[in-house]
Amino acid sequence: MSATYTIRLISASATYTVRNDVLRPGRPVTECYFAGDDSKGTFHLGLYKDENLIGVASFMKNSNPFFDPISQFQLRGMAILYKYKGQGLGSLLLKEGESKIKQEGHDPFLWFNARVNAIDFYKKHGYESFGQKFEVPGVCEHIVMFKHFESKNK
Repeated sequence: MSATYTIRLISASATYTVRNDVLRPGRPVTECYFAGDDSKGTFHLGLYKDENLIGVASFMKNSNPFFDPISQFQLRGMAILYKYKGQGLGSLLLKEGESKIKQEGHDPFLWFNARVNAIDFYKKHGYESFGQKFEVPGVCEHIVMFKHFESKNK
């Protein structure tokens, strides 16, 4: 029997176990709560294999002062459980989030702090890097990446 993958809107708290396993292994689950998780305009996506949550991504209305667009979103906490990596599942989550952002309004724009080991993944999806690499204390080296979308409402 082949697996069925679905993407659903989920709560912030539903993201914490996958965030913890992938992004903060061995650390307290409390480190998996991000500022903005419960803010208006934030949405969280869960990727399920059959009925098991195997991936998450959070999209927050959050402006980066280095960029001009009015309708900015920040991607945070994107993670696929290790045993499911390399199967294109992160692309499914990212594309679903992009689709929702494009429906949000005028001049949609997505930015985030990418782990350096994920730069090639995001470049493959049309994202550009901005500025210099920087260290997120206790995590790893990151760089800001971004993408400007055509609005579906234009």
